Amino acid sequence: MAFEGLTEKISSAFKHLRSKGRLTESDIKDAMKEIRMALLEADVNFKVVKDFVAKVTERAVGSEVLESLVPSQQIVKIVNEELVALMGGTNSRLEVASKPPTVILMCGLQGSGKTTHCAKLGKMLKKSGKNVLLTACDIYRPAAIKQLQVVGEQAGLTVFERGTQDPVRTAEEAVKHAVKYGFDTVILDTAGRLHVDEALMAELKRIRDAVRPTEILLVVDSMTGQDAVNVAQSFNDLLDITGVILTKLDGDTRGGAALSVRHITGKPIKFVGVGEKLDDIEPFHPDRMASRILGMGDVLSLIEKAEQAFDEKKAAELERKFREQSFTLGDYLEQFRQIKSMGSVESLLGMMPGVKPGALKDAKIDEKQIGRTEAIILSMTERERVRPDIINSSRKKRIAAGSGTSVEEVNRLLKQYEQTKDLMKRFMGGRKKGKKGRMAFPF
Repeated sequence: MAFEGLTEKISSAFKHLRSKGRLTESDIKDAMKEIRMALLEADVNFKVVKDFVAKVTERAVGSEVLESLVPSQQIVKIVNEELVALMGGTNSRLEVASKPPTVILMCGLQGSGKTTHCAKLGKMLKKSGKNVLLTACDIYRPAAIKQLQVVGEQAGLTVFERGTQDPVRTAEEAVKHAVKYGFDTVILDTAGRLHVDEALMAELKRIRDAVRPTEILLVVDSMTGQDAVNVAQSFNDLLDITGVILTKLDGDTRGGAALSVRHITGKPIKFVGVGEKLDDIEPFHPDRMASRILGMGDVLSLIEKAEQAFDEKKAAELERKFREQSFTLGDYLEQFRQIKSMGSVESLLGMMPGVKPGALKDAKIDEKQIGRTEAIILSMTERERVRPDIINSSRKKRIAAGSGTSVEEVNRLLKQYEQTKDLMKRFMGGRKKGKKGRMAFPF
């Protein structure tokens, strides 16, 4: 999980401060040393660490903090505010061209996840009502065009390609095609290149000058740490990028790139890749990310994920079924599928306030459990899903064999289903009673 090590070490520094009723300037400086080491170990740029610690220390040793009733809370507040400022302050949205199409030029090193994130970004924009055209401008990497076509098809997007012709010409033709056929957004997938490769970097400049993109987004692998910052600076010096997409943030336990890129380049992180699926991309919110780093969770992102995953009509239908006590195992399966679509269990837990990353380290989070639940229910007949009370021992053996599980797992599922039904029955009963004024639930 992102920032795991950093969160643990900063939490430790705060714990030392909270253990003292009153704080001295020496106490604060000791805590700042811990935070400084934590940031450096997280591969945050040295200059960034130096400036950050200096700002926090300057604010923390003031009389407002030292003389406050709970000085440790004041310091947490200061660290949070400075982290938010370090990462850009507010969410930076994509610019939209005054006259369509909006052209987004994607660039970056080989292997940074650029082609995949073209599809991810395109799918996200499609969900918001945009008509997106993916364009294959990488003619150097074997099967690059085919890869874009595959991920484009998975995302439900149109892919424009002209084989191995000059990428500059392909980009120009793509924009003309977009105008002609009503595409309001064009995403250009360019070839991955080293920032020291002068010929390929010159090609990028020619594409930029030819189509005048609204956005130039640099795709950076967050796992590269310090190198990510150096790459970002080089591309920015040459192309004047408008923003950054950080990939593989879910696998980066340090998080140095996320904390350094904005400060060094002056350009905002606009999106982060948080998984392998095409839906695993999120707008970058500095305030929410700071909250995660400090172990305070990210409730807003969790709510947004839930809103995207859960269909309002289905939710209303589910409520009706609970009320009428017609909730079946088929409905139970649908709930599991919707939870699954929100992302990994670990990533969801990481957004919960009070859940420390260290606590998840040894936790046996079985991501395959939902898959097994699905297999068990799908191995049942329609009648068994509606009437689970008819599932006797012989039926359980058949279901277990058909789903590749055990009778024990079938029994466990049936028990969980009955517990869910019972819980919701009591909840619905409580709501009805509440209306009559006898017992109201606080919802």
